[in-house]
Amino acid sequence: MRKAMVLFASLFVATAWASESGGHGEGHEPSVPDYILHHVSDTNDFELEVPLSQPIHLGAIPPIRIGSCEPVMTDHGMVAPSGWSGLLQGCLDLSITKHTVMMWLAAVLLLGTLLIWSNRDKTKLVPRGTGANLIEMLVLFVRDEMAIKNIGKEDGPRYVPYLLTAFFFILAMNLLGLVPWMATATGNLAVTAGLAICTFVVTQAAGIRSAGLGGYLKHLTGGVHWSLWPIMIPVEILGLFTKPFALTMRLFANMLAGHIVLFFLIGLIFILGHPAVAVISVPFAFAIYLLELFVAFVQAYVFTLLSALFIGMAVATGHHHDDHGHAESDHGHGKAHA
Repeated sequence: MRKAMVLFASLFVATAWASESGGHGEGHEPSVPDYILHHVSDTNDFELEVPLSQPIHLGAIPPIRIGSCEPVMTDHGMVAPSGWSGLLQGCLDLSITKHTVMMWLAAVLLLGTLLIWSNRDKTKLVPRGTGANLIEMLVLFVRDEMAIKNIGKEDGPRYVPYLLTAFFFILAMNLLGLVPWMATATGNLAVTAGLAICTFVVTQAAGIRSAGLGGYLKHLTGGVHWSLWPIMIPVEILGLFTKPFALTMRLFANMLAGHIVLFFLIGLIFILGHPAVAVISVPFAFAIYLLELFVAFVQAYVFTLLSALFIGMAVATGHHHDDHGHAESDHGHGKAHA
């Protein structure tokens, strides 16, 4: 640990001196905020980033845009519409960006890891090796502690495949973002929104499957008198969309904030303008890096746990209608006997 911290400090002290000595050259040198924002932003330009220096350009994948995507004049010149603003203008941007590549890489690494470490020998129920036992421990944890505890022993196993996919995919993307020259796809609002939409669709499907379409729609009325439906139905529909919104913002904000804090601590060397600052800022940055490792697991756990909780609440609506139906039936039998 001590050798790693010394090596880490030496690297950034050398970088600071190199940046200071090269600061009188030609070209614009990015400031600390410029570098941090450039690192966490998404783009289709692939670069090899050098701390607080000009990145090495590796190439760019041509943009893929569908619809009305004519460039418009902005403060930065003619810029083609992209992202949410472009979508509002009728331009669907399907460009392959570095966060898209990170998602593909996470999926490939995850698939390869599970194929290598998974126990495919059906004659041996007990897995052998550290990797196989680690995978089985995580799978059992998601099944027993998240799915069954929050959804139920009967319905929980049905949603384990989705919860496992979400957990391992988010964990892989979080960990990839901690590797130098990689990017954190979960620090992109579009990625976390896409993951939350998947949970939203599974949750609504679970509610309809459990209560039936009629019971699901009846649940939106809140069980109140029909005269209150104009108030209750919008409130219930709004409640449906607050859950994926919370999932989106929680994962996005936590992963983005961690990287900004980490780079800001390192950037103190350049803001204060003296390499001696590295003696304090680098150990703090190294501690934040270790904390980020922990946060990568925690955020994958929190997203999966909340997804299981929301699915369990949707499944419970069906059980509520069943219990209500049985209560009405018993009440009817009671009246008949009377």
